[in-house]
Amino acid sequence: MLIRRSAQVFAATLALSVPLFATPSALAEDVRAAAVTITYDDSQATEYTDAITAGIAVWNDNLDNVQIDKVEPGGQADVSFVADPGWPRAELGPAMPGDDLTIWFGKEAVDDGYNLTRIASHEFGHSLGLPDVKPGPCSSLMSGSTGGVDCDNAVPNAEEIAAVEDNYAGGFAPRDREAAVVVVG
Repeated sequence: MLIRRSAQVFAATLALSVPLFATPSALAEDVRAAAVTITYDDSQATEYTDAITAGIAVWNDNLDNVQIDKVEPGGQADVSFVADPGWPRAELGPAMPGDDLTIWFGKEAVDDGYNLTRIASHEFGHSLGLPDVKPGPCSSLMSGSTGGVDCDNAVPNAEEIAAVEDNYAGGFAPRDREAAVVVVG
């Protein structure tokens, strides 16, 4: 009886001490939330598909807490791009699975000569929860049109990346879908 009890105590002690010997990075990976996957649809903005694909790739290359994938044909996207004759604008996120946000890829900015990939990346930044930062330099993606018509920077800066990572740090967070939608340009 004493041997069995001693074996149980030893096994319990060993089980409790394993985390003490695990590497900190291994422990961090165990508690880190899984990346949130957001889907998008560009079927209503086919003339801008290449720019949209490039803009999404910019975000995917710079984020850990969120993954952006093109929705399968016939599927329900969380964010939809729509070609529009007006100025580019988007509903403010952060988008979560099950949302139905819209980005209007406005032809006015295209006709004025703004970089198409920058437009796509900037507007998707709104869907990820970033507001406009105007006026601002070309080095700030969210400065939008105030970066100038010659600005072709489609990559978010470190502050913009950190803000999006923070928006998704807790993983998927369902929210009240009846809340007011904010559209930003």
